[in-house]
Amino acid sequence: MKLPHRRQFLHLAAGTAALPAVSSIATAQVYPSRPVRIIVPFAPGGANDITARLIGQWLSERLGQQFLIENRAGGGGNIGIEAVVRAPADGYTLLVVGSTAAINATLYEKLNYNFIRDIAPSASIVRLPHVMQVNPSFPLPPFPSSSPMPRPIPARSAWARAATEAQPM
Repeated sequence: MKLPHRRQFLHLAAGTAALPAVSSIATAQVYPSRPVRIIVPFAPGGANDITARLIGQWLSERLGQQFLIENRAGGGGNIGIEAVVRAPADGYTLLVVGSTAAINATLYEKLNYNFIRDIAPSASIVRLPHVMQVNPSFPLPPFPSSSPMPRPIPARSAWARAATEAQPM
């Protein structure tokens, strides 16, 4: 009866002696330990690109590692999103995306990815209001909303002028 207890004791002693060596080998890496790519699925110069560059600079300064902005324009953003879906899931490829991902899921019959399944959100950077406008004569059923309907913005307001003046002629 002494043999099994002695064997268990030896196994426990050997495990205890090996623990410091194993724990130094299995230490976690500090994130990020190499440059991080931030993919913007649109051309340079747009709102998503500028936001990504500002956030990339901020993260680089705080984390001490490069955050590289890579524009992958085309396909309404689908090319850039697919590049992120196909990248290794190691946290070193990030995506700046907006409402276009949800819109693309309804517009394209066959995408090479499922946005809900293949992309995991990590941070919300910017929140923008969206406005749906239609001609008053269009027979649109009431739109469900969790908040009260906003009042119309007068055409003479500074906000409406700035929005129309920003459009290319």
